[in-house]
Amino acid sequence: MEQRGPGHTAGSENVYIKGFRERKADIEKAISRLDYVYDMEALDKEDQLKAMAIACDAVMILGQRYHDYAMELYEKEEDAVRKLELLQIAENCEAVPANKPRTYWQAVQMYWFVHLGVTSELNPWDAYSPGRLDQHLMPFYQKDTKEGILNREKAKELLECLWVKFNNQPAPPKVGITLKESSTYTDFANINTGGITPEGQDGVNEVSFLILECMDEMKLLQPSSNVQISKKTPKEFLLKACEISRKGWGQPAFYNTEAIIQELLNAGKTIEDARKGGTSGCVETGAFGNEAYILTGYFNLPKILELTLYNGFDHMSNRQLGLKSGGAEDFKSYEELFEAYKKQVNYFLDIKIRGNHIIEKIYAEYMPVPFLSIITNDCIAKGRDYNAGGARYNTNYIQGVGIGTITDSLAAVKYNVYDKKKFTMTELLCAMTDNYAGYERILNLVRSHTPKYGNDDDYADHIMQEVFAHYCSSVTGRPNVKGGTYAVNMLPTTCHVYFGDVMIASPNGRLAHKPVSEGISPEKGADVYGPTAVLKSASKMDHLRTGGTLLNQKFTPSVVIGENGLEQMANLIRAYFELDGHHIQFNVIDKQTLINAQKSPREYKDLVVRVAGYSDHFRNLSRELQDEIIERTEQMFHSC
Repeated sequence: MEQRGPGHTAGSENVYIKGFRERKADIEKAISRLDYVYDMEALDKEDQLKAMAIACDAVMILGQRYHDYAMELYEKEEDAVRKLELLQIAENCEAVPANKPRTYWQAVQMYWFVHLGVTSELNPWDAYSPGRLDQHLMPFYQKDTKEGILNREKAKELLECLWVKFNNQPAPPKVGITLKESSTYTDFANINTGGITPEGQDGVNEVSFLILECMDEMKLLQPSSNVQISKKTPKEFLLKACEISRKGWGQPAFYNTEAIIQELLNAGKTIEDARKGGTSGCVETGAFGNEAYILTGYFNLPKILELTLYNGFDHMSNRQLGLKSGGAEDFKSYEELFEAYKKQVNYFLDIKIRGNHIIEKIYAEYMPVPFLSIITNDCIAKGRDYNAGGARYNTNYIQGVGIGTITDSLAAVKYNVYDKKKFTMTELLCAMTDNYAGYERILNLVRSHTPKYGNDDDYADHIMQEVFAHYCSSVTGRPNVKGGTYAVNMLPTTCHVYFGDVMIASPNGRLAHKPVSEGISPEKGADVYGPTAVLKSASKMDHLRTGGTLLNQKFTPSVVIGENGLEQMANLIRAYFELDGHHIQFNVIDKQTLINAQKSPREYKDLVVRVAGYSDHFRNLSRELQDEIIERTEQMFHSC
């Protein structure tokens, strides 16, 4: 977090129910109720609440400046249509953010003022999102269309203006390790559409379809747009989303509403707060408006295995990084090896969380976010900052990376060294150290004749479950500085490329410096039995114990063409969600197009692909990341 705020939260109905003049009054009441005799934190709470009051003034001053500037432009404007627009903009900025919005246009404007406030407060806030934008805007849309002051096309035009604002606010330039971990300028604003209402009914409405149309017409990198698909979601909405997705630019992503709600319930949220929640950033779940849920870094699972195999010694840096848990050649069984691996995982998690605590204390004490605290429930009542435990729920996530690579690596060891005895551990370690040069037989065995994750093969999938279960249980429930707990995500951003670069060859035949697997997707080329086998393997992970999992699938355009292709795509999503899968997204493009785009980037300057939890221009990706996307398995539907 050396280059930006902790990030990863989303707006809620809180944005629209009160103006900041009323919120300032709430803050002043909270100050008046402080007990300076018996509450030893009263002075600290007063400072925090005064800071919130100042932040209220700040955003209202910002709104007034926009009003004044719009009036200045109005006086100079000669075009009659534009003149009326500027007058309306001025009126909107006089109304919001000081007061709560009364119209659809004011509601959109209100959100944008809040977004500017949040992202400007730190350097900047990462991945602030509108949350359930369709449900938040729908009451205003209904009222304005009924009164005749808004029509469908104008409502969509205003959304498209908002899309432009999102896209014109990229993340700051990144350097160093941060650049390698997340090499994108997208700011990860992620709009939730569909799902269910707080009352548990189907959440798809007219604004939901407007958002899909807006996304389709604009085709911008930001905001990322997802659709929540519940069991109550109408087929028409799912098919419309699939129709957009198969155009091949990576949006929308698809999320399982029931899984999201259960994940939040499992983490201790109430059913009311869970139903109002969703996903932000890449795939992370949160109770919108009620939770500080912060991603605190990535965890390289395959690297831990590499260190385990070499008794904690790292051949990349020539340093003893891990525990001396024993030489792999001396392990008499796979179970001994796996026990050593688990000890190394726990050792590095302790290091990771110790560092996290230092960072969290710095943010809590020296980098408060009083503006974000205003619109996050319970911060005012507690007199505490969002970064210091003020929110109703306070969750830290650590992202596990490379589950496909480590699963296949452990399967290669178990199957070939211990079960079938096709080569010895010493031979495998020598092959890895030499990047398989001169060890073609071993390379062929581990790549082509060993069970792999992603094929609905219980041999490999059971190993995946064991790796995941240990990682999840080792992280989940650990306390954080803010009074909350830790949980896990399974997502990489682009860290899987960097993590592979700091590794020698792996037991599954992955060569040195090559990327590890991304998200919970199988290793590139390992999944050979079609998309349903991938989904069955992936669903054996207990997604409901996580705060989000990321699954990429890649199809050639011909696979999803026509009505049949559309139906197949929709059915695949439904089937995966029936198995409690959290998320799935698609690249619909053929390998040759990507190869051509890599060779002639100017000719494909508008080509957009799905990377991880976001889309980006293919030409802007690193060569390593381009290669990784090119090598992802092209899936097809098999006929019976």
